[in-house]
Amino acid sequence: MVDNHRAASSDSQAVHRRAEQLDALDAILPFDRRDQLAALLTDDDVATLKHLAQEGMGENTLRALASDLGYLEAWCRLATGSPLPWPAPEALLLKFVAHHLWDPVKRTEDAAHGMPADVEAGLRAERLLRADGPHAPGTVRRRLTSWSILTRWRGFTGAFGAPSLKSALRLAVKASNRPRQRKSKKAVTLDILTKLLQACAGDRLVDVRDRALLLTAFASGGRRRSEVAALRVEDLADEEPVRGNPADENSPPLPCLSIRLGRTKTTTSDDDEHVLLIGRPVTALKRWLAEAQIKDGPVFRRIDQWGNVDRRALTPQSINLILKARCEQAALDPALFSAHGLRSGYLTEAANRGIPLPEAMQQSLHKSVTQAASYHNNAERKNGRAARLIV
Repeated sequence: MVDNHRAASSDSQAVHRRAEQLDALDAILPFDRRDQLAALLTDDDVATLKHLAQEGMGENTLRALASDLGYLEAWCRLATGSPLPWPAPEALLLKFVAHHLWDPVKRTEDAAHGMPADVEAGLRAERLLRADGPHAPGTVRRRLTSWSILTRWRGFTGAFGAPSLKSALRLAVKASNRPRQRKSKKAVTLDILTKLLQACAGDRLVDVRDRALLLTAFASGGRRRSEVAALRVEDLADEEPVRGNPADENSPPLPCLSIRLGRTKTTTSDDDEHVLLIGRPVTALKRWLAEAQIKDGPVFRRIDQWGNVDRRALTPQSINLILKARCEQAALDPALFSAHGLRSGYLTEAANRGIPLPEAMQQSLHKSVTQAASYHNNAERKNGRAARLIV
């Protein structure tokens, strides 16, 4: 009994120590997951993350690596009873694929096919698994990539290029037959955005924040939720006012603000990319900063139930939850919308207004014409004549 008590005490102290070490990465790792990550990760895991941060790895990349590492550690303990080995043997990589990409039809015939029930239950208990059915192939590939990156940074060579793994992935993706889902089932176009803004039309500080957040995210080209969460006051710069209608010299001037994005998902800090805000979004953003008395640091922050503004930035997941909460208040189905709907909605709205795709991409900063066109062209088709030959 005494030995068990000492072991539990030692484990608790180790978790607390890791939590304190993760505090040093509070600008990168989501604070609301700090304790969970401290329990899932090992001391070596935390040391690796701190090393990557010191090496200048991008915040979004490091955040994704930490999240994937936490998941991998939890899965490995449940599936094998042991922490994640470094380097991972080829058999463990194949087991990971088998547990996450499986044939739904075969599962109905053989309950042992796919992820074992006890492993699935454990991941759900940790709130690491929510979806039913096989994982999205893209998620599995991303976690394998993270696993490979972390293996290399630890000085090992893994079996991630093994022919057996490539073959298993190819066959498993085909068997799982999971159709690709859009990140947001519906785009947040201007009509939807108007309803969301009406849902936060009050004068409470949280309403002022959410209006500024929604307008800024949409009007700046449909910024990703990670980019909105990472936005800092130091990234904002006032520009000379611009005319509402550039072709009309008598058009009233509108406030203009530039946003420096720095390193994002598709850019690096050397790109020095920036986008513009003009008009109402600028007014909403400046009102939020003034009323929240924010002069430096994160732009969009938590607000507690008493109306106090936290020094910490909102997490990307918090931004997603804010949008869904406002959808519910606007009598919209939250399951149909996510924060990514602001990004797809911007390009859809641009197409609806006849704005050429290259011009829209200057603001959205999409690097892939194919991806941007998937939103833009769909709206153009609906407005075009090709589908109206027989009506």
